[in-house]
Amino acid sequence: MIIKVEIEGKVYNVSIKNVHSNPVLAEVDGKIYQVYPERQNSAVTPIATAQPLSVPTNAPASPAPTAGNSLTLNAPLPGVIVSIDVQAGQAVKAGQQVCTLEAMKMKNAIRSDRDGVIAQVNVNQGDLVKHNQPLFTFQA
Repeated sequence: MIIKVEIEGKVYNVSIKNVHSNPVLAEVDGKIYQVYPERQNSAVTPIATAQPLSVPTNAPASPAPTAGNSLTLNAPLPGVIVSIDVQAGQAVKAGQQVCTLEAMKMKNAIRSDRDGVIAQVNVNQGDLVKHNQPLFTFQA
C-alpha cells in the first residue's frame, strides 16, 4: 500500500507492506521506519518512532539502531510537543515512550531508541519542533 503524505508542502510516498503488523514497517525515500500502533477508543492509530531503520524491506523488524555514537534522540517529523513523559536523570529502556508529538492532527508516541539515562530534555510542552531537531540528550 502506498500513501501520499504532505508535510510542510513536501509530498512523500509512504510504502506500507502490512498495516496489521506491530511494528508496522513504513518506507519513505528509501528509509524504513518502525511505526507502533496504539489503541485509542478501539481504533488503531499509527505512532512513529524516532529513528529510521537501515534494513531491507523483506527483513524482520529489529530495534532501531542509534546513529553512530550520537547521544541525541531527534524528532522524526515536524510537529508540536504535546507531552513529555520523562525528565533529566531518568533511566529509560529502548522502545519506552519519552514524549508525544502531534503532527497533522495525529498524536505520535516518540520512543527511546536505546537503553540509557536522559541527561537533558531539549524541548518543552507546546514547542514547535523541526524534523531532526534534538529532543533528548542521553548520558555518555
